[in-house]
Amino acid sequence: MLSVNSHVPDDTQIDVAKHLNRLTLLLENRENMKWITRLYVHVDRTACPWLIKKFIDPKAEFLFVPVDKIEETVKKEKAIPYDAPNIELTHHDEKCSFDAIVEKYRITDPAVLELAKIVRAADTDKMELSSEAAGLEAIMTGIGITSKDDHESIEKARPVYDALYTNCKLKLIREKHKDELEKMDRSQRREFLKKRLME
Repeated sequence: MLSVNSHVPDDTQIDVAKHLNRLTLLLENRENMKWITRLYVHVDRTACPWLIKKFIDPKAEFLFVPVDKIEETVKKEKAIPYDAPNIELTHHDEKCSFDAIVEKYRITDPAVLELAKIVRAADTDKMELSSEAAGLEAIMTGIGITSKDDHESIEKARPVYDALYTNCKLKLIREKHKDELEKMDRSQRREFLKKRLME
């Protein structure tokens, strides 16, 4: 099995992981594949489409059906199911479907792994595990109730996950460069962080 060398720089690991993901899809004949889950998306089922489009299949199509229609729709549409009963890409022990997709497609981006902690806490109602979890759950509740359908919900959710992903990157940068940042004023810190985000 192909793997990403832990001694390779982080950015290179991320690029290699993206290529491996696309290779996996090609080998499975699943390029631009359809993905299917249950109706009425909330935290996990808005986070997963963001993850899939950003790191696995940018042209992915998403289907939302009643839970009792998932199996027959999977067969009919040749779709990949996620966050549904008795499938691979779903909850296992204390982990959620977002975790399952991260693991299946070998996504090693450290900021995604940080984001996974937030999604897991919000989706499994363990808000004490992440300071951002309660806010994420509240935002997805608001998005879900005001959207005309699940497609609109995942589109509205996308910038939320983009922002959380960026914040996770910032968190890791601050931890790595803590000593340097402490010597800077506010303006210098801002420019330093913006530059590191672009690397």
